Amino acid sequence: MNKKNLEKLEYDKVIKKLSTFSKTYIGMEKCNNLLPSNNVEFLLEQAYEANSVISRCGNIPLCEIANIDILIKNLESNFSLTSSDLLKLTHILKTSRELKSYFIFENEYTNISEYFSNLYINNSLEKEINDKILDEDTISDNASSKLKSIRKLERDVSLEIKNKLNSIVHSGTYSKYLQDNIITIKNERYVIPVKEEFRGQIKGFVHEISASGSTVFIEPITVFELNNKLNNLKADEKIEILRILEELSKKFSLITNQLKNNVSLIGEIDFIFAKATYSRSINGIKPNINDKKYINLISARHPLIDKEKVVPIDISIGDNYSTLIITGPNTGGKTVALKTCGLLLLMAYSGILIPASENSSIYVFDNIFADIGDEQSIQESLSTFSSHMLNIVEITKLATKQSLILLDELRIRNRSNRGKLLSNKHSRILS
Repeated sequence: MNKKNLEKLEYDKVIKKLSTFSKTYIGMEKCNNLLPSNNVEFLLEQAYEANSVISRCGNIPLCEIANIDILIKNLESNFSLTSSDLLKLTHILKTSRELKSYFIFENEYTNISEYFSNLYINNSLEKEINDKILDEDTISDNASSKLKSIRKLERDVSLEIKNKLNSIVHSGTYSKYLQDNIITIKNERYVIPVKEEFRGQIKGFVHEISASGSTVFIEPITVFELNNKLNNLKADEKIEILRILEELSKKFSLITNQLKNNVSLIGEIDFIFAKATYSRSINGIKPNINDKKYINLISARHPLIDKEKVVPIDISIGDNYSTLIITGPNTGGKTVALKTCGLLLLMAYSGILIPASENSSIYVFDNIFADIGDEQSIQESLSTFSSHMLNIVEITKLATKQSLILLDELRIRNRSNRGKLLSNKHSRILS
């Protein structure tokens, strides 16, 4: 089915609405690229089963996941990942575990169960990451005994430096030389703010001068070695953190295939449940599929019209007759009826439950053609009438006995007017 026919029936608007029910970037992409298929019964059964699961278990525990393609490539190239990257991968494991716990029906729902059963979980690795990485910027003290020891020494040395500087800041001898009675950090070293005119009264190293030039930040000579020791400890801490991240990255590098498969499965699950959730929002049902080339839509409703305002219609064609003419005054709903019929079929072919009553039945046509709306082409200097005629000629070339044709504002020959083609504005035809 070409894009032009899909747009005439407002299929693109339904797809745009459907995509809002997806939770992940993969699910949204699948929704946006969704097209009608011939595998209708399977797709509808998937949506029906997902809808049933939601009814029994509530909404699926799913939220956005990160695109981990680059992370996987880095792991496959033996690169170490950052703590933020490792948390993204752990979120994949967490999501997979929660989905597996959510879907408790091993022997039911055979059309969707494999997506859940094939999810890979690794509780031990998930727990290890969560224990060792507190957030994107923080590695836990308990990530290793060495890291814990280094950080304890850091705290001890830092406290010793502060005690020495506090003795200067609060002493009667030196406090009068200070701009403020505070301890601060410049160039990763503890310093005190000294008035510029008294800079020679405190022996030490100048690390910075204020913009006004009135304050000099001095590292007193008494804490020089302690600051060196503290910075060395911080360097050791960074080295140990890198070692921990490398060790954790190697554990993920062993399961890159499982992670890629999980992402694919999560996207597929999201896609199926997005269709089910959207179907629920429009009170969709799974229509029967017949092989006798007829349509029987009961209380069919256009999905894009407000549920409080839409007027349900019954549409039946193909059982006792193969052509249906819909007549009535302008703004009487004839075009909406045409679009409702075509759109609901397209939705069903895409695996979306349709807004109609139970026992509605559809046939899987090989194609749906539509000539609906104003076909005037300014670019090609064609009149509305000429454009309609060209479209209908194209339809007659491509349509088969297994096709559905929807014609709006059909032009008919009026024999009493010397063969002039007239527009019958009160007729629409499904054939």
